[in-house]
Amino acid sequence: MRTTRLTALVAALTAGTVLAACSGGTNAGGSTSKTLTIASVDQGSVEDVVAAFEKANPGVEVRLTTSGADQYQQQIRTKLASGTAPDVMSVWPGNGNPGATYVLAEPGYLLDLSDRPWARKMPAAVKSVAQYEGKTYNAVFGLNGIGAVYNQDALDKAGLTPPGTWSELLDFCREAAAKKTPAFALGNQDNWVTQTVLYALVATTVYGPDRNFDKKMQDGRATFAKSAWTTALAKYKEMEKTGCFQKSPLSTSYEASQELTAGGKTLGIVQGNWIVALLKGKNPDGRFTLKALPASDDPGGFLMPAAAGMGYGVNAKAKNKDLALKFVDFVMSDDGMSLFAEKQGSLPTLPGTGHTSDPALAELSTFIDEDRTVPFMDQLWPNPKVQQTMLSGLQEMFSGQADADDVLKDMDTDYRAGT
Repeated sequence: MRTTRLTALVAALTAGTVLAACSGGTNAGGSTSKTLTIASVDQGSVEDVVAAFEKANPGVEVRLTTSGADQYQQQIRTKLASGTAPDVMSVWPGNGNPGATYVLAEPGYLLDLSDRPWARKMPAAVKSVAQYEGKTYNAVFGLNGIGAVYNQDALDKAGLTPPGTWSELLDFCREAAAKKTPAFALGNQDNWVTQTVLYALVATTVYGPDRNFDKKMQDGRATFAKSAWTTALAKYKEMEKTGCFQKSPLSTSYEASQELTAGGKTLGIVQGNWIVALLKGKNPDGRFTLKALPASDDPGGFLMPAAAGMGYGVNAKAKNKDLALKFVDFVMSDDGMSLFAEKQGSLPTLPGTGHTSDPALAELSTFIDEDRTVPFMDQLWPNPKVQQTMLSGLQEMFSGQADADDVLKDMDTDYRAGT
């Protein structure tokens, strides 16, 4: 990815600018219908936002469909191409997957949102992955990070504390396994989940020594196969061999991994901060905390993946553009972002919402403040094939059908193919 200092982003988030109140007016065409269709992967968080939007707009009916990320990414382009896509849809930042901003904006599937009042207020780090050719197409409403999320009650029962170094992490996994409560739940049946542990390790092993790694990749001066990505993958496999995960990650779904963690069947899970709210939904009395996943024995060198999260785009051929624009404006309003942040356990993209972040995210906030974060690795890769190759390759690694060298070489091939 292009290197973007998140300190500037944090300064922008705390600068005190208040988001202008959104208006329902628009110059775009559209029907006078009061029915809005939305497709989202934000299960558990978008529902409250939709309810608040409907309450603020009497007479409006929102038809919401939700699905898992894998299914959604497989279907959204087909629906857009066939004219069956909804008015509003989940869109990822950057260029890392089939539902990402660049991928959907380049063929003209997304409506230009550059003239919306919130678009001018997005911090530079967010704009860089919400835009295509200088125009904004993605209403990115939150910031996310990836780390180890611990169930404090399960830790107390096991008599263990979160590890602070890589060596301590392996000991932690051994002790947890001996107590018949694996350290981390891993839902690799859903292939997007395979990346979270790897990204948490790559942040420290690759970008700790070299913050310019992405620029070197873009310039052809570095490759995945001849870099510390090999170290990160080796550590990932070592975690598996040490017993850090429950049995059969490949037959465990993302949903099932949440159940394991929320119920104390594991001591934690390596995931994004969005998992905190989902775990609390399954265990309202539970105590959960996000911390950096140790990837070396030097805690001072730890970095965490943190970047703009998913947002919403408007179908360029939306049947109701007026309501679609009104909805994304609501998403980017103080109320909309605060609702999402509360439900997801994330940080609002824009300042002035008045939202108080979940205490579970204290370490993530500290890492952002100290400029000890790097963007999610895939967001500015030259095409979504790189990530898809990585995800399928990781599943093959866990099933014994591929090794790390094969996966990284295939990723290099797709990366060199460019856009």
